[in-house]
Amino acid sequence: MIYDCDGVLFDSFEANTRLYNDLCVWVGRGPLSKEEMQYVHIHTVFEAIRLIFGKESDLEKKALEILKEKQVDLRNYVEYLKIEPHLFQTLEKLKEKGILRAINTNRTTSMEYVMERFDLDPYFEMVVTALDVNNPKPHPESIEKIVAAFKLKKEEAVFIGDSEVDRQTAESSGVRFIAYKNREIANDLFIEDHLDLLDLILNHKAS
Repeated sequence: MIYDCDGVLFDSFEANTRLYNDLCVWVGRGPLSKEEMQYVHIHTVFEAIRLIFGKESDLEKKALEILKEKQVDLRNYVEYLKIEPHLFQTLEKLKEKGILRAINTNRTTSMEYVMERFDLDPYFEMVVTALDVNNPKPHPESIEKIVAAFKLKKEEAVFIGDSEVDRQTAESSGVRFIAYKNREIANDLFIEDHLDLLDLILNHKAS
């Protein structure tokens, strides 16, 4: 079972918005638009900065320098993450059923703080961030890395996501996709709550 992070494990909209709005202030730009808020929520930090500040602009360079020189402490934003309901209960049940659990995220260095803050290590056998691959989502490399590590067939893996980027990632890698709280991107599988995942698994085994 492969999980996206932002929007699936956590409601991270406020945390992401705060981070990029602070960057805007520090480099002298106005706050994010609604469209930019949505974009930074599902893309890598480098893609987000490029969109917000403009490719090869002075503002982009300033923002990247701030992050590179660690002038911003990403741990200050982790506290604004909100765990999705019934997440840990579901992850425990998956472990009891012998189902491997992995995270596939376009986060970069901040994922280390997220794992530490919420003590996620016992709940996942593998974590792949944008730093672990040459091509982040929606490229299939991240999914393929997880499938290969566990020596699985693609039909044995499922990716749970909440964005069009996640849906494209599953499609490009050839694994089944479950849409979380977003019917607009659902193919045939959709869950509103993490506990719904257990029902899907039971129904699948029954069939």
